[in-house]
Amino acid sequence: MRVLGVDPGLTRCGVGVVEGVPGRPCTLVAYHVVRTDPDDELPRRLLLLDRALTELVAEHRPESVAVERVFSQHNVRTVMGTAQASGIAVLAGARAGLPVQTYTPSEVKAAITGSGQADKAQMTAMVTRLLRLAEPPKPADAADALALAICHIWRGGTRSKLAAAADRVRRGGAR
Repeated sequence: MRVLGVDPGLTRCGVGVVEGVPGRPCTLVAYHVVRTDPDDELPRRLLLLDRALTELVAEHRPESVAVERVFSQHNVRTVMGTAQASGIAVLAGARAGLPVQTYTPSEVKAAITGSGQADKAQMTAMVTRLLRLAEPPKPADAADALALAICHIWRGGTRSKLAAAADRVRRGGAR
């Protein structure tokens, strides 16, 4: 399975593409950081992010997209930009007809390190080790996007099967 992970941000948006199957080591395909100028107007920044993510989805042809779920932060301005970037990432996947899954930061940390409380350095070290890279991906936004993709490969299949089963039950056709 090929997954495009997105660590949303309006100034720096991390994108990581990984291939793998649950329970096996994953392989790095690529990683990118999409940058927008904080001095540009918001509509222009969102448009640039949308174009870049749409191009990356077309270039890498993932089977699904994993996006970090926005959580409440103390800085409302920061969370607004992150939420807007997250919406653009979800839209890019949906526009391509791909399944899109969101994960909280603690879900990703638990999947990658075994602890939902891991710090950035621990996450980057584990992503480097799991993908068998010679050096850590930089900046941290790229490492976070790769972690999202790995998390989805390892946990997304199970989550998708549970959702499909629940949907069948709701429709009255448990199988």
